[in-house]
Amino acid sequence: MGNDWKMGERPQNGIKKAAEYAVLVGVITQEQTEDQVNEYLDELEFLALTAGAATLERFVQKLTHPDPKTFIGSGKVALIGQFLERHEEINLVIFDDDLSGKQVNLLEKELKVKIVDRSSLILDIFASRAQTAQAKTQVELAQMQYLLPRLRGLWTHLERQRGGIGMRGPGEKEIETDRRIVRDKISLLKKKLEKIDQQNVTMRKQRGAMIRVSLVGYTNVGKSTLMNLLAKSEVFAENKLFATLDTTVRKIAWENTPFLVSDTVGFIRKLPHHLIESFKSTLDEVRESDILLHIVDIAHPYFADQIRTVEETLESLDARNKPTLLVFNKMDLYRKLNYDALLEEEGKKEIETNLKEQLRREFGYENVYISATSRENIEELRQKLLKMVRDQYIVRYPHEVKKW
Repeated sequence: MGNDWKMGERPQNGIKKAAEYAVLVGVITQEQTEDQVNEYLDELEFLALTAGAATLERFVQKLTHPDPKTFIGSGKVALIGQFLERHEEINLVIFDDDLSGKQVNLLEKELKVKIVDRSSLILDIFASRAQTAQAKTQVELAQMQYLLPRLRGLWTHLERQRGGIGMRGPGEKEIETDRRIVRDKISLLKKKLEKIDQQNVTMRKQRGAMIRVSLVGYTNVGKSTLMNLLAKSEVFAENKLFATLDTTVRKIAWENTPFLVSDTVGFIRKLPHHLIESFKSTLDEVRESDILLHIVDIAHPYFADQIRTVEETLESLDARNKPTLLVFNKMDLYRKLNYDALLEEEGKKEIETNLKEQLRREFGYENVYISATSRENIEELRQKLLKMVRDQYIVRYPHEVKKW
């Protein structure tokens, strides 16, 4: 079940087949309402499932300020402990917020199970999904940077040398590993990434002067499915979070207009900072693109929040101010979830017209409404994208006569 935090060894690939059993912990604060926390825990449960853990229970705590020792307070810890005593099959408690090494250590001593926070869970999934040398190096670097400030609190719980969720990835065979060794490892990984980055820059230069289109969006919104549809390619697509880590680039030529389309890793709320930093080289494809196709799962109840999360991440990458087409995907699922069976077609059209106008006013971008699985409105998407590509060619080569 994964690596035993043996520093210097490669992260293990492949989600584990033997499921672990977990409880989830969320916190209601002045910034997060109860409804928001429940939606965040839904996402956390999906993350846990992607990593190989089945969720058996949730606990929610109201806090003004996190407890410095246990994050959620001794009373809630005792309540979780009583539940764990009645369910011996549970071996994992997952927090939706990041914990310090000291908090993890104290919670593990109190609850006698493995404690994982949101960042370590996401890092674990990335470790299992990484396929190329670049992705593996990026994940390992992010794991090391996550581990470094937690060394003091984590060493006592690392002595147990267990596998499973949160334990997959870098570590050291000797417990007495210190910060100097970790920093040396981080330095080596950064140098390795710099070499890979130089190779990628050369590859991008070799693609010539074609317009580049990048598919961006929250994780699991259907980017890879749409990529396969547009480019008639076989990009891996799965109904799990972070199915795509490595950037995939395909050349497309519509009506004698060639351009490049790339599919990149999905974004997510509270994406670990170190992971964003490590994957910036992969996301150079987004930064250097000419057009963004921002894919949105319109059937998700909090799709507007997901749009803002993606925009904030793009802002951090200096990639937000580009010509953008908002592609609202999964319209078939949206209708299934929101329309009454007795609602007439006229009523459905009116609802969708109002929805489109509202979203256009709220987000300002040109938009299109599709279903990648049923191919609804794909031709409209194709024509809008083709026009954007041609417009960019005119901007780039204003003095050249071309018949697009």
